[in-house]
Amino acid sequence: MRQQPFGAGGPQVSLIGQGTWYLDRGDRKRAIAALQRGIELGMTHIDTAEMYGDAELVIADAIAGQRENLFIVSKVLPSNASRRGTITACERSLKRLKTDYLDCYLLHWRGSYPLEDTVAAFEELVAAGKIRSWGVSNFDTDDLDQLRAVSGRGRIACNQVLYHLQERAIEHGVIPWCAKHGVAVVAYSPFGHNEFPSPRSQGGQLLQSIADAHGATPHQVALSFLARAPGLFPIPKASSAEHAADNAGGGSLTLDAAEIAAIDAAFPRGPKPHSLPML
Repeated sequence: MRQQPFGAGGPQVSLIGQGTWYLDRGDRKRAIAALQRGIELGMTHIDTAEMYGDAELVIADAIAGQRENLFIVSKVLPSNASRRGTITACERSLKRLKTDYLDCYLLHWRGSYPLEDTVAAFEELVAAGKIRSWGVSNFDTDDLDQLRAVSGRGRIACNQVLYHLQERAIEHGVIPWCAKHGVAVVAYSPFGHNEFPSPRSQGGQLLQSIADAHGATPHQVALSFLARAPGLFPIPKASSAEHAADNAGGGSLTLDAAEIAAIDAAFPRGPKPHSLPML
């Protein structure tokens, strides 16, 4: 599994990570096995959130005894993102994850509390050693501009946003902004929410043909495309160990320029939307 810096001057983090939304909805043993298989194959970046039900509890069981080798991320809900509320929420997540620190802690989306308060809480948590960095999720460029004005240069580690082959809106503004300012872009739902191209569709057939040329799968081709530029980190969820292994294979696949151009043409990014898409 390839690694790359997580933001400007950040640690080396696995190119492909593991998402955990709805992880608690199915069989717990299968979920733990999927996470552990992903870790074995180098997907050491694990993303969760206080909003994700009992996902933090499932992760705690999966990572027992190997915390120091992992990059764990969680998120605070906007409704909890006051200065005191952010700290309380972080401490609650730490307890559920059975860890002393988070590698990165995110504001899940922008809410009503002033960014100044949330950032102050983040910095307090950094100073206390409870988080090593912080970032945001679902922030568009105007939100990022305001956040950077509050935090100063070099403090925002990442922006986690919706990004898959059929939803490429972040390429208009968010990815260029993050590249300019040294902010990692974490792509959630990289296969779409039940929107992965059908194998019978023209786009699906293209993915299969590229996959066949590499001895890969269409999902691995999609992950490689989404991670084609520096600073991009897709975080697919896996429901089984086999699914996790397939996801991990996307981290060692490199597409050539012609393949990237073909995928780009088959799944056009479309016009810039009025607001940032999110799930």
